[in-house]
Amino acid sequence: MMKKLTRLLLVLVATFFLVSCEKPWQPIYNGENLEGWETYIGTPLTGFEDLHANATTDKVFSVVDVDGEKLIHISGEVNGSLATVDTFSNYHLELVFKWGEQVYTRRNSGLLYHSFGEFGAAIGTWMTNIECQLMHENLGDTYLMNNTVCETKTTKTEAGLTFDPAGELTQFGKDFNGPGIKKASDAENALGEWNTVELYSLGRTTVHVVNGKTVMVNTNTGVFEDGEIKPLKSGKIQLQSEGGDLFIRSVRVKPIKEIPAELLQ
Repeated sequence: MMKKLTRLLLVLVATFFLVSCEKPWQPIYNGENLEGWETYIGTPLTGFEDLHANATTDKVFSVVDVDGEKLIHISGEVNGSLATVDTFSNYHLELVFKWGEQVYTRRNSGLLYHSFGEFGAAIGTWMTNIECQLMHENLGDTYLMNNTVCETKTTKTEAGLTFDPAGELTQFGKDFNGPGIKKASDAENALGEWNTVELYSLGRTTVHVVNGKTVMVNTNTGVFEDGEIKPLKSGKIQLQSEGGDLFIRSVRVKPIKEIPAELLQ
């Protein structure tokens, strides 16, 4: 009996130690202002050049009070970037957002990770990056900007090459099988409702989780330069202004040493 109690005590102590040692969530958005972020206005939306001429970063990216809650508002009236000052690696990121009512071209935005280089390098507006698509009806897709690459297991569907854990490992990028990979399934909530997007990044593997459901697993992330693929494991986070307005309730991150196995299956 004493031995069982001793073992139980040791298990409880070990569990408490592991839980207490786990790093807590750290907010990237502090809930008050855009401290820790940079802003950039890029190219105009087609047909809305007048909005671009009058756009300011303070108008495109702001913190607004909605029902007593301070939210990031991205207007969507021009192509623009809201980018972290800090660089992140080996992390679990959580973004909570919903679409507003204003649509210029379409409800389009993205969570751009592993971002590096200068604003404007990608499509005239963004830093080079890998995108977790936030576009309505495409939430969770992958898009590889400039010379970024990855390998993903896919099968061919009517929508295109689509992530499938049982599919064939395929090289993606503009110099390979194209920059776009379709999500495994649609887990997006209805317009006007909040969506929770989680990004797991460990080494050269990234996982897109939408409202608790894994929709994409990318491996061997890198950049294709001088005829070879060089590893890409870290970078800044960018959020896009790109055609429709949206609200962000929270962006937070914590370091990880592994990706939960159930997300990779």
